[in-house]
Amino acid sequence: MMGIAPSLTQLYVPLISWISFGVILGRVLPIIIPNTLGKGLFWVGVPISIATFLRQADLSGKIWLAPAIAWFSIFLGGGLAWLWIQGHPVVAWSNPSKASFLNASTLGNTGYLGYPIVLALVDHKYFAWAVFYDTLGSTLASYGLAVILASYFGKGQCQTFHPSSLAMLLKQTTTTLISTPALWGFGVGLGLQSIPLPDPIEATLRGMAWTVIALALLLLGMRLSKIRAWHQVQRAIVALGIKMLVVPLIVGLGLQRLGFDSHPLQVVVLQIGMPPAFATLIIAEAYDLDQDLTVTTLALGTVGILLTLPLWFGIFSP
Repeated sequence: MMGIAPSLTQLYVPLISWISFGVILGRVLPIIIPNTLGKGLFWVGVPISIATFLRQADLSGKIWLAPAIAWFSIFLGGGLAWLWIQGHPVVAWSNPSKASFLNASTLGNTGYLGYPIVLALVDHKYFAWAVFYDTLGSTLASYGLAVILASYFGKGQCQTFHPSSLAMLLKQTTTTLISTPALWGFGVGLGLQSIPLPDPIEATLRGMAWTVIALALLLLGMRLSKIRAWHQVQRAIVALGIKMLVVPLIVGLGLQRLGFDSHPLQVVVLQIGMPPAFATLIIAEAYDLDQDLTVTTLALGTVGILLTLPLWFGIFSP
Protein backbone atom coordinates (compact mmCIF):
# COMPACT_ATOMS: atom_id res chain seq x y z
CA MET A 1 0.00 0.00 0.00
CA MET A 2 2.92 2.37 0.68
CA GLY A 3 3.94 2.10 -2.98
CA ILE A 4 0.68 3.58 -4.21
CA ALA A 5 0.66 6.46 -1.72
CA PRO A 6 2.52 8.91 -4.03
CA SER A 7 0.19 8.12 -6.95
CA LEU A 8 -2.93 8.59 -4.82
CA THR A 9 -1.58 11.81 -3.32
CA GLN A 10 -0.79 13.09 -6.80
CA LEU A 11 -4.41 12.32 -7.76
CA TYR A 12 -6.22 13.42 -4.61
CA VAL A 13 -4.67 16.90 -4.39
CA PRO A 14 -5.94 18.17 -7.78
CA LEU A 15 -9.10 16.05 -7.58
CA ILE A 16 -10.19 17.44 -4.22
CA SER A 17 -8.93 20.94 -5.07
CA TRP A 18 -10.83 21.29 -8.35
CA ILE A 19 -14.03 19.75 -6.98
CA SER A 20 -13.88 21.90 -3.82
CA PHE A 21 -13.25 25.01 -5.90
CA GLY A 22 -16.26 24.04 -7.99
CA VAL A 23 -18.42 23.70 -4.87
CA ILE A 24 -17.41 27.21 -3.78
CA LEU A 25 -18.07 28.69 -7.22
CA GLY A 26 -21.36 26.84 -7.51
CA ARG A 27 -22.66 28.55 -4.38
CA VAL A 28 -21.87 32.08 -5.54
CA LEU A 29 -22.26 32.00 -9.32
CA PRO A 30 -25.63 32.07 -11.11
CA ILE A 31 -26.94 28.74 -12.37
CA ILE A 32 -26.36 29.79 -15.96
CA ILE A 33 -22.58 29.44 -15.47
CA PRO A 34 -22.48 25.68 -14.69
CA ASN A 35 -25.21 25.09 -17.25
CA THR A 36 -23.17 26.83 -19.95
CA LEU A 37 -19.98 25.07 -18.88
CA GLY A 38 -21.77 21.73 -18.96
CA LYS A 39 -23.04 22.32 -22.48
CA GLY A 40 -19.59 23.43 -23.63
CA LEU A 41 -17.95 20.33 -22.23
CA PHE A 42 -20.67 18.07 -23.60
CA TRP A 43 -20.57 19.46 -27.15
CA VAL A 44 -16.91 20.46 -27.52
CA GLY A 45 -14.63 19.70 -24.59
CA VAL A 46 -15.24 16.02 -23.96
CA PRO A 47 -15.11 15.04 -27.68
CA ILE A 48 -11.77 16.86 -28.03
CA SER A 49 -10.30 15.16 -24.95
CA ILE A 50 -11.49 11.73 -26.06
CA ALA A 51 -10.08 12.17 -29.57
CA THR A 52 -6.76 13.52 -28.25
CA PHE A 53 -6.10 10.87 -25.63
CA LEU A 54 -7.37 8.10 -27.89
CA ARG A 55 -4.75 9.10 -30.49
CA GLN A 56 -2.02 8.32 -27.97
CA ALA A 57 -3.57 5.11 -26.68
CA ASP A 58 -2.62 1.56 -27.51
CA LEU A 59 -5.50 -0.13 -29.36
CA SER A 60 -3.82 -3.50 -29.63
CA GLY A 61 -4.67 -6.59 -27.65
CA LYS A 62 -8.11 -7.29 -26.24
CA ILE A 63 -9.31 -3.69 -26.19
CA TRP A 64 -12.74 -4.63 -27.55
CA LEU A 65 -13.39 -6.59 -24.37
CA ALA A 66 -13.80 -3.29 -22.48
CA PRO A 67 -17.40 -2.59 -23.60
CA ALA A 68 -18.31 -6.26 -23.09
CA ILE A 69 -17.02 -6.03 -19.51
CA ALA A 70 -18.94 -2.79 -19.09
CA TRP A 71 -22.24 -4.36 -20.14
CA PHE A 72 -21.64 -7.46 -18.03
CA SER A 73 -20.98 -5.22 -15.00
CA ILE A 74 -24.08 -3.13 -15.70
CA PHE A 75 -26.34 -6.19 -15.88
CA LEU A 76 -24.67 -7.74 -12.84
CA GLY A 77 -25.26 -4.57 -10.83
CA GLY A 78 -28.83 -4.35 -12.06
CA GLY A 79 -29.47 -7.99 -11.19
CA LEU A 80 -28.08 -7.62 -7.67
CA ALA A 81 -30.08 -4.41 -7.16
CA TRP A 82 -33.28 -6.11 -8.31
CA LEU A 83 -32.64 -9.06 -5.98
CA TRP A 84 -32.24 -6.60 -3.10
CA ILE A 85 -35.53 -4.91 -3.97
CA GLN A 86 -37.33 -8.25 -4.18
CA GLY A 87 -35.70 -9.45 -0.96
CA HIS A 88 -37.00 -6.48 1.05
CA PRO A 89 -40.73 -6.38 0.25
CA VAL A 90 -41.57 -5.12 3.74
CA VAL A 91 -40.11 -1.75 2.83
CA ALA A 92 -42.38 0.11 0.42
CA TRP A 93 -40.70 0.53 -2.95
CA SER A 94 -42.42 2.92 -5.31
CA ASN A 95 -41.74 2.39 -8.99
CA PRO A 96 -39.75 5.66 -9.28
CA SER A 97 -37.61 4.55 -6.31
CA LYS A 98 -36.96 1.21 -7.97
CA ALA A 99 -35.74 2.93 -11.15
CA SER A 100 -33.48 5.36 -9.24
CA PHE A 101 -32.06 2.51 -7.16
CA LEU A 102 -31.36 0.44 -10.28
CA ASN A 103 -29.75 3.37 -12.10
CA ALA A 104 -27.53 4.23 -9.13
CA SER A 105 -26.43 0.58 -8.92
CA THR A 106 -25.45 0.37 -12.60
CA LEU A 107 -24.52 3.73 -14.20
CA GLY A 108 -21.08 5.07 -13.29
CA ASN A 109 -19.41 8.44 -13.80
CA THR A 110 -16.85 6.87 -16.13
CA GLY A 111 -16.31 10.05 -18.15
CA TYR A 112 -16.02 13.28 -16.14
CA LEU A 113 -14.61 11.44 -13.10
CA GLY A 114 -13.35 8.16 -14.54
CA TYR A 115 -11.10 9.73 -17.19
CA PRO A 116 -9.00 11.91 -14.86
CA ILE A 117 -8.66 9.11 -12.31
CA VAL A 118 -7.50 6.59 -14.91
CA LEU A 119 -5.14 9.12 -16.52
CA ALA A 120 -3.59 9.91 -13.14
CA LEU A 121 -3.17 6.35 -11.90
CA VAL A 122 -2.53 4.17 -14.97
CA ASP A 123 -0.12 4.47 -17.91
CA HIS A 124 -1.67 6.68 -20.63
CA LYS A 125 -1.30 4.01 -23.28
CA TYR A 126 -4.05 2.03 -21.53
CA PHE A 127 -6.46 4.99 -21.55
CA ALA A 128 -8.26 3.50 -24.57
CA TRP A 129 -9.68 0.86 -22.24
CA ALA A 130 -11.36 3.63 -20.22
CA VAL A 131 -12.70 5.30 -23.39
CA PHE A 132 -14.07 2.07 -24.86
CA TYR A 133 -15.64 1.19 -21.50
CA ASP A 134 -17.26 4.62 -21.18
CA THR A 135 -18.29 5.29 -24.78
CA LEU A 136 -19.52 1.87 -25.83
CA GLY A 137 -20.67 0.82 -22.37
CA SER A 138 -21.71 3.51 -19.88
CA THR A 139 -22.81 6.11 -22.45
CA LEU A 140 -24.94 3.65 -24.40
CA ALA A 141 -26.46 2.34 -21.17
CA SER A 142 -27.20 5.84 -19.84
CA TYR A 143 -28.96 7.10 -22.95
CA GLY A 144 -30.41 3.75 -23.96
CA LEU A 145 -31.16 1.16 -21.30
CA ALA A 146 -31.65 3.64 -18.44
CA VAL A 147 -34.07 5.78 -20.48
CA ILE A 148 -36.17 2.72 -21.34
CA LEU A 149 -36.16 1.72 -17.66
CA ALA A 150 -37.14 5.22 -16.55
CA SER A 151 -39.95 5.45 -19.08
CA TYR A 152 -41.36 2.22 -17.65
CA PHE A 153 -41.05 3.03 -13.93
CA GLY A 154 -41.51 6.82 -14.00
CA LYS A 155 -44.51 8.47 -12.35
CA GLY A 156 -47.52 8.59 -14.59
CA GLN A 157 -46.02 6.06 -17.00
CA CYS A 158 -47.98 2.98 -17.98
CA GLN A 159 -46.30 -0.25 -16.92
CA THR A 160 -46.61 -1.90 -20.32
CA PHE A 161 -45.00 -1.19 -23.65
CA HIS A 162 -47.27 -1.10 -26.67
CA PRO A 163 -45.46 -1.81 -29.96
CA SER A 164 -46.01 1.74 -31.20
CA SER A 165 -44.76 3.41 -28.01
CA LEU A 166 -41.78 1.05 -27.81
CA ALA A 167 -40.86 1.78 -31.42
CA MET A 168 -41.07 5.52 -30.77
CA LEU A 169 -38.93 5.17 -27.63
CA LEU A 170 -36.29 3.15 -29.49
CA LYS A 171 -36.26 5.75 -32.27
CA GLN A 172 -35.77 8.57 -29.77
CA THR A 173 -33.03 6.62 -28.00
CA THR A 174 -31.22 5.95 -31.27
CA THR A 175 -31.45 9.63 -32.24
CA THR A 176 -30.05 10.64 -28.85
CA LEU A 177 -27.12 8.24 -29.16
CA ILE A 178 -26.28 9.36 -32.70
CA SER A 179 -26.27 12.99 -31.58
CA THR A 180 -23.98 12.32 -28.58
CA PRO A 181 -20.71 14.24 -29.22
CA ALA A 182 -18.65 11.81 -27.13
CA LEU A 183 -19.29 9.19 -29.81
CA TRP A 184 -18.13 11.66 -32.46
CA GLY A 185 -14.88 12.24 -30.57
CA PHE A 186 -14.48 8.49 -30.26
CA GLY A 187 -14.76 8.09 -34.03
CA VAL A 188 -12.41 11.00 -34.77
CA GLY A 189 -9.83 9.65 -32.34
CA LEU A 190 -9.91 6.26 -34.01
CA GLY A 191 -9.64 7.85 -37.44
CA LEU A 192 -6.65 10.00 -36.47
CA GLN A 193 -4.71 7.18 -34.83
CA SER A 194 -2.43 6.63 -37.82
CA ILE A 195 -2.23 10.26 -38.99
CA PRO A 196 0.80 12.20 -37.70
CA LEU A 197 0.18 15.80 -36.65
CA PRO A 198 2.72 18.64 -36.33
CA ASP A 199 4.19 18.93 -32.84
CA PRO A 200 2.62 22.36 -32.12
CA ILE A 201 -0.85 21.04 -32.97
CA GLU A 202 -0.26 17.88 -30.93
CA ALA A 203 0.88 19.95 -27.93
CA THR A 204 -2.10 22.30 -28.27
CA LEU A 205 -4.55 19.40 -28.36
CA ARG A 206 -2.95 17.82 -25.28
CA GLY A 207 -3.19 21.12 -23.42
CA MET A 208 -6.85 21.47 -24.38
CA ALA A 209 -7.56 17.89 -23.33
CA TRP A 210 -6.07 18.38 -19.86
CA THR A 211 -7.91 21.69 -19.50
CA VAL A 212 -11.15 19.85 -20.23
CA ILE A 213 -10.34 17.35 -17.44
CA ALA A 214 -9.87 20.20 -14.95
CA LEU A 215 -13.07 21.93 -16.08
CA ALA A 216 -14.98 18.66 -15.78
CA LEU A 217 -13.92 18.32 -12.13
CA LEU A 218 -14.83 21.97 -11.59
CA LEU A 219 -18.29 21.31 -13.04
CA LEU A 220 -18.67 18.24 -10.83
CA GLY A 221 -18.10 20.45 -7.79
CA MET A 222 -20.62 23.02 -9.07
CA ARG A 223 -23.23 20.30 -9.49
CA LEU A 224 -22.56 18.94 -6.00
CA SER A 225 -22.99 22.43 -4.51
CA LYS A 226 -26.64 22.38 -5.59
CA ILE A 227 -27.41 19.35 -3.41
CA ARG A 228 -29.10 20.79 -0.32
CA ALA A 229 -30.31 17.73 1.58
CA TRP A 230 -29.56 14.03 1.76
CA HIS A 231 -32.44 11.59 2.10
CA GLN A 232 -32.85 7.80 2.04
CA VAL A 233 -29.26 7.30 3.17
CA GLN A 234 -29.76 3.58 3.91
CA ARG A 235 -30.95 2.79 0.38
CA ALA A 236 -28.21 4.98 -1.08
CA ILE A 237 -25.54 3.08 0.86
CA VAL A 238 -26.88 -0.25 -0.41
CA ALA A 239 -26.90 0.98 -4.03
CA LEU A 240 -23.36 2.31 -3.67
CA GLY A 241 -22.24 -0.91 -2.02
CA ILE A 242 -23.43 -2.82 -5.08
CA LYS A 243 -22.04 -0.30 -7.57
CA MET A 244 -18.71 0.59 -5.98
CA LEU A 245 -17.76 -2.53 -3.98
CA VAL A 246 -19.54 -5.77 -4.83
CA VAL A 247 -19.60 -5.56 -8.65
CA PRO A 248 -15.99 -4.36 -9.15
CA LEU A 249 -14.76 -6.97 -6.68
CA ILE A 250 -16.62 -9.84 -8.39
CA VAL A 251 -15.67 -8.78 -11.93
CA GLY A 252 -12.09 -7.86 -10.99
CA LEU A 253 -11.37 -11.14 -9.21
CA GLY A 254 -13.02 -13.07 -12.04
CA LEU A 255 -10.87 -11.37 -14.69
CA GLN A 256 -7.79 -11.81 -12.55
CA ARG A 257 -8.58 -15.50 -12.25
CA LEU A 258 -8.83 -15.69 -16.05
CA GLY A 259 -5.33 -14.25 -16.41
CA PHE A 260 -6.32 -10.74 -17.51
CA ASP A 261 -3.37 -8.35 -17.99
CA SER A 262 -2.78 -6.26 -14.88
CA HIS A 263 -2.89 -2.72 -16.35
CA PRO A 264 -6.10 -3.15 -18.40
CA LEU A 265 -7.55 -4.93 -15.36
CA GLN A 266 -6.81 -1.88 -13.22
CA VAL A 267 -8.52 0.39 -15.73
CA VAL A 268 -11.74 -1.63 -15.98
CA VAL A 269 -11.95 -2.14 -12.21
CA LEU A 270 -11.54 1.61 -11.68
CA GLN A 271 -14.27 2.29 -14.25
CA ILE A 272 -16.62 -0.31 -12.77
CA GLY A 273 -16.12 1.20 -9.31
CA MET A 274 -16.92 4.80 -10.28
CA PRO A 275 -19.75 6.48 -8.31
CA PRO A 276 -23.12 7.04 -9.99
CA ALA A 277 -23.15 9.29 -13.05
CA PHE A 278 -24.86 12.68 -13.15
CA ALA A 279 -26.91 11.20 -15.97
CA THR A 280 -28.89 9.45 -13.22
CA LEU A 281 -30.04 12.85 -11.94
CA ILE A 282 -30.86 14.12 -15.44
CA ILE A 283 -32.95 10.99 -16.05
CA ALA A 284 -34.60 11.26 -12.62
CA GLU A 285 -35.65 14.85 -13.32
CA ALA A 286 -36.85 14.09 -16.85
CA TYR A 287 -38.94 11.05 -15.89
CA ASP A 288 -39.98 12.08 -12.35
CA LEU A 289 -38.10 9.34 -10.56
CA ASP A 290 -36.92 9.40 -6.92
CA GLN A 291 -34.70 12.50 -6.98
CA ASP A 292 -33.99 12.41 -3.23
CA LEU A 293 -32.45 8.96 -3.53
CA THR A 294 -30.57 9.97 -6.68
CA VAL A 295 -28.89 13.08 -5.24
CA THR A 296 -27.95 11.21 -2.07
CA THR A 297 -26.17 8.49 -4.04
CA LEU A 298 -24.36 11.16 -6.09
CA ALA A 299 -23.08 12.99 -3.02
CA LEU A 300 -22.12 9.92 -0.99
CA GLY A 301 -20.59 8.21 -4.01
CA THR A 302 -18.33 11.14 -4.86
CA VAL A 303 -16.96 11.07 -1.31
CA GLY A 304 -16.81 7.27 -1.25
CA ILE A 305 -14.53 7.03 -4.30
CA LEU A 306 -11.72 8.52 -2.20
CA LEU A 307 -12.02 5.52 0.13
CA THR A 308 -12.35 2.78 -2.49
CA LEU A 309 -9.45 3.75 -4.77
CA PRO A 310 -6.76 2.51 -2.32
CA LEU A 311 -8.71 -0.74 -1.99
CA TRP A 312 -8.66 -1.46 -5.72
CA PHE A 313 -4.99 -0.54 -6.01
CA GLY A 314 -4.15 -2.79 -3.09
CA ILE A 315 -5.99 -5.77 -4.58
CA PHE A 316 -5.26 -5.32 -8.29
CA SER A 317 -1.85 -3.64 -8.38
CA PRO A 318 0.55 -5.13 -10.99
